[in-house]
Amino acid sequence: MEAIKFSEKITINSSAQVIFDYTQDYKNRLTWDTFLKRADLINGATQAGKGVRAWCVAHNGLGMETEYVTFTPPKVTAIKMTRGPYLFKFFLGSWTFKETLPNQTEVMFLYTFELRFPFTPVKNYVKRNLQKNVRQRLADLKKCVEAA
Repeated sequence: MEAIKFSEKITINSSAQVIFDYTQDYKNRLTWDTFLKRADLINGATQAGKGVRAWCVAHNGLGMETEYVTFTPPKVTAIKMTRGPYLFKFFLGSWTFKETLPNQTEVMFLYTFELRFPFTPVKNYVKRNLQKNVRQRLADLKKCVEAA
């Protein structure tokens, strides 16, 4: 099966540094990330960074352990799934923060994944559902950052 890829972006009225720092501070994570009901750094980590692992659980109960493979403040962060729901053969995600004007940043989430059989027939449903959730997460991030 071919990998499924999609991206969503939004413009937020704040600097890339502020948004990057806010999104990567796990004390703030559940404030803006309404897709999740749990978000923790694991293995003794106290802050996000390359090689750090996190455990996140969505409101639907599915949990995923990820590892940061890229961490370049305030421009990009990327993760790969190290353990997660059986339906995913693999899962990768990156968030980019591009300051387009002073105090205005384009935030883009890019996700790539492949489903295991027998979930392959519902790949379009899974993609649409994830895409909808990503759009909502970005809108919630914008609302939280701009209200601060």
